[in-house]
Amino acid sequence: MSSHREAPGISKDPVADNTDTYAFVSDGNTVTLITSYIPVEAPAGGPNFYEFGDDVRYEIHVDNDGDGKPNVTYRFEFTTVNTNPNTFLYNTGPITALDSNTWNRRQTYTVKKIVRRPGRRPRVIPLGEGLASPPCNVGLRSTPDYASLAASAVQTLAGGELAFAGQRAESFYVDLGSVFDLGTLRPFQGAHLIRTAAADGVDSLAQVNVHTIAIQVPIADVTRDGSVPTDPLSPNAVIGVWGAAYRQEGLLRGPGGGPSGEFVQVSRLGNPLFNEVIVPIPEKDRWNAVGPDQDKDFAKYVARPELAALLPVLYPDVFENLRAYDKDRVDLLAILLTGIPRDVIDGFQNFTGTTQADELRLNVAIPPSANPHRLGLIGGDLAGFPNGRRVGDDVVTIELRAVAGATIPLVDGTFTPDAAADPLNGIEDGTFPPVRDFLDVFPYLGVPYSGYDVPAA
Repeated sequence: MSSHREAPGISKDPVADNTDTYAFVSDGNTVTLITSYIPVEAPAGGPNFYEFGDDVRYEIHVDNDGDGKPNVTYRFEFTTVNTNPNTFLYNTGPITALDSNTWNRRQTYTVKKIVRRPGRRPRVIPLGEGLASPPCNVGLRSTPDYASLAASAVQTLAGGELAFAGQRAESFYVDLGSVFDLGTLRPFQGAHLIRTAAADGVDSLAQVNVHTIAIQVPIADVTRDGSVPTDPLSPNAVIGVWGAAYRQEGLLRGPGGGPSGEFVQVSRLGNPLFNEVIVPIPEKDRWNAVGPDQDKDFAKYVARPELAALLPVLYPDVFENLRAYDKDRVDLLAILLTGIPRDVIDGFQNFTGTTQADELRLNVAIPPSANPHRLGLIGGDLAGFPNGRRVGDDVVTIELRAVAGATIPLVDGTFTPDAAADPLNGIEDGTFPPVRDFLDVFPYLGVPYSGYDVPAA
């Protein structure tokens, strides 16, 4: 999964588990930043439905000077209340508004913007407090018009930003049952080491939910010089984005106990599948605990990715050129850790400098595509992943083909990709198009599935 249960430690702490991060230009003046948590929520998760953690600090970071450290942070913190102490129920009647007295378990949140400049103390700017998060989508009787109810939870903040924090349909799509069964890709399993007949992919996340934090902000608020760049080749046009979650260092259990101490990072995510697929198991918890500025320690796993070595073994006679390639993967080091420099792709760059850091790098001078391509950059769409990430981008296919060698010729003209690594027609897990109803407006992720319509597994 993109970052669902990707490390031993955070898999035991789903409320703080960052599952996906998105960053894209929403229009000529704004950029949308999204990060989701709580992987694989069963829609019928009552009576204690899913919610954000009051004891977790959720943050979306923006690095605009290329040092792997945040220059702008949007911090979300939650408070939960029970309005009726005499019931075990989440709601005692239909919830038709965010202030319905039938809704017992409610969450509100605060949003703060933190601006860091070299040589200055961080500036903390309150953007909103007491903002309502919508309930979970319980079912047709409890939440009869959920789409409208959730839309009413889109908040306008003090600086004109839009914010949303609540349950959404899972946006990531992947055939988990196949991929983690010895790297099987159902449409190509006839060529697998353990062969079976080719089949359509199965989207393992088609009917589950997540909890999403989304904010739409002016582009000028997150760029290095406070401008709205129009030249894609300008260094000021590129920002790096990642999400993270923090818990306090100590926890005293028992009556009167609770969390204490400084907040420490327990989860983070920039590029999809980085910790999931690239970092080896003994290093995964440490990766979650450090910032992107420390990612030089993990660059060796990008330069020589395990998956690139496994593909020729799992698919004999399919990846012979990849098998013979014995150089560091300069293409992947650029895509994932520094951004793509100018003169590699005509009219494009998202280079942040030489500091190796796992961030979603977004060139904000490139407008939204009139005809988005699911394969983003390798499909010729400069507005798509790995230039940021849109909610519908087929990141599994893009990264599979990149690891398989599709992007090596960008930096090494002596290499010819195997046919299975063709940028447009190579290997994939077969889950596109996803069974999803994305929104055309903020917060873009679809209405969550209801517990009534999707019984618990």
